[in-house]
Amino acid sequence: MTEQRNDDEVCINEHITAKQVRLIDANNENRGIVTIREALAIAEEEGLDLIEISPQATPPVCKVLDFGKYRYEQQKRKAEAKKNQKVVEIKELKLRPMIDTHDYEVKVKQATKFLEQGNKVKFTMRFKGRELSANDMGKQVLSKLLEDLSEISKVDSEMKLDGRQMTMILAPQK
Repeated sequence: MTEQRNDDEVCINEHITAKQVRLIDANNENRGIVTIREALAIAEEEGLDLIEISPQATPPVCKVLDFGKYRYEQQKRKAEAKKNQKVVEIKELKLRPMIDTHDYEVKVKQATKFLEQGNKVKFTMRFKGRELSANDMGKQVLSKLLEDLSEISKVDSEMKLDGRQMTMILAPQK
């Protein structure tokens, strides 16, 4: 039965189960395939740890280094990767079918700003009372929005009527 390990868990020294390993010494020189006993002896001579770098390789790749330094470098790499990650948010703009031209222009300006920042924009058209029976006015406003923002966006989710509101999501173009 094989044991499941997290990516964070690393086998070091006597916890390495392989009989033979591909050894990289403290000077980053490839020593080739050696037995686990030889690798542990070399690590002990250097006063460092034997760390299993690539357990899925055949034979596993082990490196002679200070375990504390190795963990520190791993944490730095993770922090750097997390820092460079871009989270896409969905910004919502609410509209009415009888929107005035100035209000419409403000919504277009806001949507443009959000799309240029790399965020998706969800337009929600709210209908009150009898406006729902004339929902083609809402479709016209959303179609005009789509046309005005076509240079910087693409449709992520088509217009759809859900109860008393119509929604559409636009995503930024690459």
